[in-house]
Amino acid sequence: MLPTLQQIVLASGNAGKIREIQALLPNYPIVAQSAFDITEAEETGLSFVENAIIKARNAALHSGLPAIADDSGLVVNALHGAPGVLSARYAGAGANDRDNLQKVLQALDGVPDEQRTARFVCVMVFMQHAEDPLPVIAQGVWEGRILHQSKGENGFGYDPIFWVPELDCAAAELSAEAKNALSHRGKALKTLVALIKA
Repeated sequence: MLPTLQQIVLASGNAGKIREIQALLPNYPIVAQSAFDITEAEETGLSFVENAIIKARNAALHSGLPAIADDSGLVVNALHGAPGVLSARYAGAGANDRDNLQKVLQALDGVPDEQRTARFVCVMVFMQHAEDPLPVIAQGVWEGRILHQSKGENGFGYDPIFWVPELDCAAAELSAEAKNALSHRGKALKTLVALIKA
C-alpha cells in the first residue's frame, strides 16, 4: 500500500481525467506527466490493456514516481467495436472531441435505436516503477447507447452522445459526482484502488 500523500504521476495531460481521478483518490496528489516534461508515449498497442501499460511504464520511467495510466474509449457494436483504441483520434491526427463525435454520428446515420448499443471501456494500470513486473490492472465498463445528436454541456469526449439508460439522460447531462459513481473510469479506479490496498 502506498503511503498517504505519495505523489502519483498520471500518464495523461487530459484535464478532465485528472479532475476525475483526483476526486476519487483525494489522499494522493495526482501530478500530470506534463509537470515533468514527459513526452506522451506512442500508443502502439492493439488493446486497451497494452496501451495503458505502455503509458504507465513511460510515465514511471521518466518521473521516478509510481504511475497510473488508463486507456479508455468508446466501443460501438454497430461499428464492429470502433472507435475502440482509436477513440481519441478516431477522426484522424489532430482531431478534437467534436470531430470524433461527429464521425461516430455520421457512421451511425440511419441506424435505429435498438442497434446503437455501446459501452465506454476503461483499463487502468498502476505501476510502482517502470520495471514493475506485476502491474495492477483494473477494468471498468459503462453500458449505454449512442444518441442521434448531442445533449448536455458537461463531461468531455463522447459524453454528449452517450445515453445512460438507468438515468434517462446523456452522460454530458450528469454532474461530475454522478458521472464518477457510474462511469467506466470511476469503476476501474475504484477496483484499482482496492487492488492496490489488497
